Amino acid sequence: MKNKSLLFSLLVGLSLPLVAQQENDVSQVWVADQGNGTYRNPILYADYSDPDACRVGEDFYMTSSSFNCLPGLQILHSKDLVNWSIISAAIPYGLSPEIVPERPEHGNHVWAPSIRYHNGEFYIFWGDPDQGVFMVKSQKPEGPWSEPVLVKKAIGVIDTCPLWDDDGKVYLVHAYAGSRAGLKSVIAICELSADASKAITQSRIIFDGHKGNETSEGPKFYKRNGYYYIFHPAGGVVAGWQVVQRSKNVYGPYEWKIVLAQGKSSINGPHQGAWVDTPTGEDWFLHFRDIGAYGRVVYLEPMKWINDWPVIGVDKDGDGCGEPVASYKKPNVGKTYPICTPQESDEFEGYTLSPQWQWQANINEKWAYYAGDKSIVRLYSYPVVKDYKNLWDVANLLLQKTPSDNFTVTMKLTFEPSPKYRGERTGLVVMGMDYAGLILENTENGLVLSQVSCLRANKGESEQVNETASLQNNTVYLKVKFTSDGSKIKGSEANSDLAVICHFSYSTDGKKFHPLGKSFQAKEGQWIGAKVGMFCTRPCMVINDGGWVDVDWFRITKK
Repeated sequence: MKNKSLLFSLLVGLSLPLVAQQENDVSQVWVADQGNGTYRNPILYADYSDPDACRVGEDFYMTSSSFNCLPGLQILHSKDLVNWSIISAAIPYGLSPEIVPERPEHGNHVWAPSIRYHNGEFYIFWGDPDQGVFMVKSQKPEGPWSEPVLVKKAIGVIDTCPLWDDDGKVYLVHAYAGSRAGLKSVIAICELSADASKAITQSRIIFDGHKGNETSEGPKFYKRNGYYYIFHPAGGVVAGWQVVQRSKNVYGPYEWKIVLAQGKSSINGPHQGAWVDTPTGEDWFLHFRDIGAYGRVVYLEPMKWINDWPVIGVDKDGDGCGEPVASYKKPNVGKTYPICTPQESDEFEGYTLSPQWQWQANINEKWAYYAGDKSIVRLYSYPVVKDYKNLWDVANLLLQKTPSDNFTVTMKLTFEPSPKYRGERTGLVVMGMDYAGLILENTENGLVLSQVSCLRANKGESEQVNETASLQNNTVYLKVKFTSDGSKIKGSEANSDLAVICHFSYSTDGKKFHPLGKSFQAKEGQWIGAKVGMFCTRPCMVINDGGWVDVDWFRITKK
């Protein structure tokens, strides 16, 4: 039940857009902090792909790839590297070029960003594989952030990271996307202007990983004890490892070592992330692990320096290459901080979009009304594109990342379709290249609830209706339960492809739930994990105005 006061809602509504409403959310389904001075991995059981982080004083900030999802470049904050909350997004509304009509560009735009703090300002750089290198900056991580600046116009330049050198020069390290550039597995460096807003030299390739370190990408640039260091993954997302290069000269030649690999652990593909230190002088490494439908979840590894080489994880055999840990002693940051986790459930008591939510494309201000005084979000039915095939084509899906391996989502909605038209739809969806959901539609026979699935949605296949139920009331409770026992998808060769099964049910009173349809095996999206959320659409030929759905709450629980 909702129990927050109207006064609190008004105060929240007056806060800056996209700033977290509070920093003490504690998930019911995944908490990394064990409360006894240790943590368990992953520290974030959610799809924060290609994470990068920096420390400013006693505060840590992280961002990750957001691709076509908006708000983009979600920024997380932590005091101890274990407990995190979402505080803002550096791209709040849209990316160029704007697409009209709105259409998702799955997997495009924001790839492998880096976040840095220099001379009183935060910078985030990223590569758009079809446009080039972009940068935004802000004096505060909560924003406001500047409009994106195109630093280097190029096709296929990705995974960018700046370095401000001791002599005032600024450099940028990056990789190439083979799908656009026709070349991959190499690392390159160019020089930027003093204000880091423009590339002033061509890029120079400084490392070729074709033999032994295939798919070298995702580089991060550092300087320590007179050495330039480039941390980067190789070997591919699922089964790769972490490489570190070093040189006394910014353009090399660089020598390299593998410093983190799966080894005898069960943690595949431990690579691509960020080295950070604590105020007490400890070193740590944040990286992702790909686990199929759950996406690329975030791990935290201890790190130490030996002979000016980093060793990440636990090096049991002393060969200089560590293995990832399942649990470990928490970082020593000099203080103890409360447990918190990224926001999940939403009672819709604010006047802006809560920061865990993302749309599938550039945001249209006509999609939603955040009615904090009514404790609802109202989603207006919006026309689908003319060549609509399925929900893969729909921009106004309001989705969030899955937060754990086993959890349940329940939402309460009231559907108010226009009496003039048929075919308006709303509901709960588990979205990926395959998707499934509970969809409420205004038909000639009244309101019909269907459990649907769509395999190969990304290839334009049509939805299949598995079971239907007629409703007499326009208020309904929808539920999906995610379960995984850690087993692999049958027939899959990748040890990361965990079988994630979803079961759907509904209720008319919020107490007794009725199973509906078939179980569904969740599947990842384009470079992202499966997401869960809601939508409201109408047929493309219906213009002028339509109906809406009022969503009262969206809750993530264990059962």
